[in-house]
Amino acid sequence: MKNILATAYAINPYKGSEDGMGWNFVMQIARFNNVIAITRENNKEHIEKYMSENPNELYENIQFLYFDLPYWMRFWKKGGRGAMLYYIMWQRGIVQFIKKQNLNFDIAHNLNFHNDWTPSFLWKLKKPMVWGPVGHHPSIPKQYLAPYANKYLYVDRLTWWVKKYFWNISLSLKSTVKHTNHMLCMNHSVPEVLSPKGNYSVAPSVATQDFGWNDAEDLDEKFTLISAGRLVPLKGFDLTIEAYAKFFHQLKESQQQKCQLLIVGSGPEEQFLKDLASKLNVLNHIKFINWIKRDELMKLYKKSSAFLFPSHEGAGMVVAEALSFGLPVICLDNEGPGQFINKDCGFAISHQDYKNTVTQLSSSIKTLHQHPEKRIEMSISARQRFEMMFHWDRRGEQLQKIYGEL
Repeated sequence: MKNILATAYAINPYKGSEDGMGWNFVMQIARFNNVIAITRENNKEHIEKYMSENPNELYENIQFLYFDLPYWMRFWKKGGRGAMLYYIMWQRGIVQFIKKQNLNFDIAHNLNFHNDWTPSFLWKLKKPMVWGPVGHHPSIPKQYLAPYANKYLYVDRLTWWVKKYFWNISLSLKSTVKHTNHMLCMNHSVPEVLSPKGNYSVAPSVATQDFGWNDAEDLDEKFTLISAGRLVPLKGFDLTIEAYAKFFHQLKESQQQKCQLLIVGSGPEEQFLKDLASKLNVLNHIKFINWIKRDELMKLYKKSSAFLFPSHEGAGMVVAEALSFGLPVICLDNEGPGQFINKDCGFAISHQDYKNTVTQLSSSIKTLHQHPEKRIEMSISARQRFEMMFHWDRRGEQLQKIYGEL
């Protein structure tokens, strides 16, 4: 067994997204190695509580250390505000913290944040370094931001400019890339913008555990579409509602009574989306559900027929969760969900004008609704896709192979 020093700014076993991924990556490393996991002090309570409630023999292979900068250097950070700036400062400070601990390790691994445009400084420890998984959200095509307030377009373009600045000009980022021995890339756009000097691999960063799967033939008689995520423009819920409405109004009334759309999540655009659904005369056939416990979300997946997720992001853990329940996925053909699926388990709609995007999303829904036998075939393929690519154990095996080659 090797000793792996893993830094993870965000770890919380009770959460999903980046926090949950941080926890699961540490657990996967511990399957084959000893882990010294360093995270922020505010994660300690959640980690210790979870470990006391959920015993696991892998904990014997994990040593957690907690580090934060002095209060006078972080008093201005409130929740998500200032998180990116503080993360960069935290990454700089953690090198001296590690040196003072006099730790014995073979490989340094910067697990998260998962941004490919913010530098890491673990290479200064002069050990083989793994960086990632890292990636970025692509810039959202202008036509897909048109329904929203102009501020979202301005913020998206400004964020994209900041990313390009780091990619092209940041000397710290260039040093990170130069000294990384293996870079874990979320998708093919990462090596395109970073031009890795060392080894790299391309694989989705997201994964999920196996919550159990009902055989496709046990699908509920009701045709239920489900989507989950924060109600922000990045997630494309306007396209979700537009496509569902177009599909819905083509049905006979008797068929409409057996169809529904579940939108699970909350966010600043909730009222906008409800107003859109009302305008399209489908509000009574869409159920908006605020954030619920993860096990409750899993129960909703089990009762659903397909996952509708025209998100513009570069990742999407909910897609992996949907595949684990054998749900065919309808998404956009992009660097995120579009690369997670294939034609056997879903539909990836190419970028085009807004109206045609809605039409093709709607047509995909219609195909699954009208052809139950095809839906069953795609359900089986979705489950197989999960087992092959998106089970957490696959990530652990991937990491072990990389560590073994260093």
